[in-house]
Amino acid sequence: MWKLRKYMMKYWYLFVLAILFIFGQVATELALPDAMSNIVSNGIQSGGFVNGVAEVLSKESYDALLDVSSSKDQKLIKTSYTLTNKKDLSEDVKDRFKNIKEDVYVLKEDVDQDELSDSLSKRIIVVNMLTHANMNSEQFKSFKEMAEKQIAYLTAKGEKEQSSLMKKALKEGNALFFVKQMPSSKQKEIYSAIETQIENMGETNLNIAAGSAVKNEYKKLGGDTDQVQNSYIKNAGVRMLMVALTGAVASIVSALFASLLASKIARDLRVALFKKVESFSQEEMNQFSTASLITRSTNDITQIQSVITMFVRMICYAPVLGIGALLRAIEGSASMTWVIAIVIVIIFVILVVTFMIAMPKFKIIQSLIDRLNLRMRENLSGVLVIRAFGNEKEAERRFDESNKNLMKINLFVNRMMSSLMPIMMFLMNAVSVVIIYVGAKQIDLGNIAIGDMMAFLQYSIMVIMGFLMIAVIAIIVPRASISASRIAEVLDTDCQIKEASEVKDFNKEEKGVISFDHVSFSYPGADAPVLNDISFVAHPGKTTAFIGSTGSGKSTLINLIPRFYDATSGQVKVNGVDVRDTSLYKLRESIGMVPQKGLLFSGTIRSNLTFGTNEATDDELKEYLRIAQADEFVNKFEDGLDHPISQGGQNVSGGQKQRLSIARALAKDPDILIFDDSFSALDFKTDAALRKELKTLCDKKQTTVLIVGQRIASIMHADQIIVLDEGRIVGKGTHEQLLSTCQIYQEIAQSQLTKEELTHA
Repeated sequence: MWKLRKYMMKYWYLFVLAILFIFGQVATELALPDAMSNIVSNGIQSGGFVNGVAEVLSKESYDALLDVSSSKDQKLIKTSYTLTNKKDLSEDVKDRFKNIKEDVYVLKEDVDQDELSDSLSKRIIVVNMLTHANMNSEQFKSFKEMAEKQIAYLTAKGEKEQSSLMKKALKEGNALFFVKQMPSSKQKEIYSAIETQIENMGETNLNIAAGSAVKNEYKKLGGDTDQVQNSYIKNAGVRMLMVALTGAVASIVSALFASLLASKIARDLRVALFKKVESFSQEEMNQFSTASLITRSTNDITQIQSVITMFVRMICYAPVLGIGALLRAIEGSASMTWVIAIVIVIIFVILVVTFMIAMPKFKIIQSLIDRLNLRMRENLSGVLVIRAFGNEKEAERRFDESNKNLMKINLFVNRMMSSLMPIMMFLMNAVSVVIIYVGAKQIDLGNIAIGDMMAFLQYSIMVIMGFLMIAVIAIIVPRASISASRIAEVLDTDCQIKEASEVKDFNKEEKGVISFDHVSFSYPGADAPVLNDISFVAHPGKTTAFIGSTGSGKSTLINLIPRFYDATSGQVKVNGVDVRDTSLYKLRESIGMVPQKGLLFSGTIRSNLTFGTNEATDDELKEYLRIAQADEFVNKFEDGLDHPISQGGQNVSGGQKQRLSIARALAKDPDILIFDDSFSALDFKTDAALRKELKTLCDKKQTTVLIVGQRIASIMHADQIIVLDEGRIVGKGTHEQLLSTCQIYQEIAQSQLTKEELTHA
């Protein structure tokens, strides 16, 4: 992937935007478990009371708080509350507390509640435990026995009022009443013992207990505690919903930017790959098969696009989510983090084993896709040959073999990848069970609250999912790296045909002149040269033809003119300039070439004719069609020039395809026309008519014409005929001259023409 970094760095801003929204998404997701924990702990368990600070205190509770507090805390309590007459209470307080029958202490508005809660929470719990004691419990059994003895004693003495107060306190579980009857030293001892018990509760349980104590105080004063609880849960739920919605929006926007980034990179890669392949000479085209180039420009780039989308979304999301959730889990309940540690180790081992087995298969898959595309392309392009030889079974067998090989590897890899999800689901469920079991023990010991355990469970799942996503990245990125390497291999290929560092302009005085000066050429890796010491000159307004046996080098020779190959030695000049010293664009712009195999592009007849130029008018196009002897069948189409052409020109005959290809070359209005055996699919009558019109046009425009032919009839009227044999020129001249001077030409002519035709040629 690093090899393609320049295509990625171009859109760095999209990457940054995606990352920013991903951080927002992670922040909201990490906040949700804590929000749920607050609803459970504060909203349900504490009834909506989040600390030990009461807004209103009865005189009895206020005095009790002072009794159980140190002198420092007493001072803080006294400065935080003010005694308020019942008549002077605000309407809001009166509405919320219906049972206020005497003066109460009201919390001042400017009080720091966090500081007050630190001092007040333990004290109000002590008061709550003593004023709402279960007198039948083991803890308060001694209080009950003492109270019963004291009540019996007072009753016997006839002190009915004091006896009634004790009976009422015993019935209501007000142990504080009895504590106050004890000596000061005994009171301090009891308060100290209860505080020690409270300190062992843990911070979470302490807050819950403090909230419950405030709730009991509100109930005593007639406060609607259900409304407080409902209001807290409602507000917390709305906040939680807003956080979730914010996270959803951040997720959607980050996915949008990631997809946009991947799409733009994929588009640029396709453009770069297409331009690179366009610049390839035949040598580079032979290095990469067509099927492989198609796979690289489609399948491989699609693979990279998908991985970039996933990579951008996960590269920050997964680590931040995993680490953030782990820190939150440790902060919430460090005593259970060993569960997460064990699961992470198990996941790591599973993924390492999977990675080691699956990774080598990914490279094989890409090669097998190349092979399958090759088979498919061969079968589709050669379907007529396959049918003609009745060899459908063999073609089917070869395709089926490639298809099955790809299927086997894909099945193996997909089974391995598919097995990961059930394993991970099992691990997550197992972790949930273990956390609930261990958490229940911790809750029983008072170390954590139920909400904390629920939050810890969610954070644990986030940690597992975070590490799982990191593992997925570790698996898919190397696979994409293979695709990236295959694309980089094409992009980094050094083209043999390069633009000259200092481009020379054409010599206007030698416009249309083509000269070969002792040119030799060898294909890369070939043992012997294809062309040897070729020298000739083709002049404007003249026709130069090439003939020879199959493999004599005719097509190779003309391919040196537009620089499809470069000569191994010697010079090829066009318009007075060596083709290696001029602009490739200008060189090829001056040439109109009709290859051996006529190729039409999908579109219309008009779009094919104007492929090399957009300046030709309809009248000009029709004239070129007439010269190419294509006007007759084109005029038969109802839509004429707008008649559709299918891919490769499959909806026209071979002869029609050749004539349209010739018309396309003429429409370019070039200085040089090259016909590489381009009349082979024409009948003799059409061939003769076309050559006649072509000669008239070339004489008029002084166009240089080069013709490669197999038929003497197609070239015999050329101004210069060059005979090739095994890459060498064995004859040069006119038809008449060669009949008397070149034995090979004589043999070719005698094999194709009768003596009468030779005589009257």
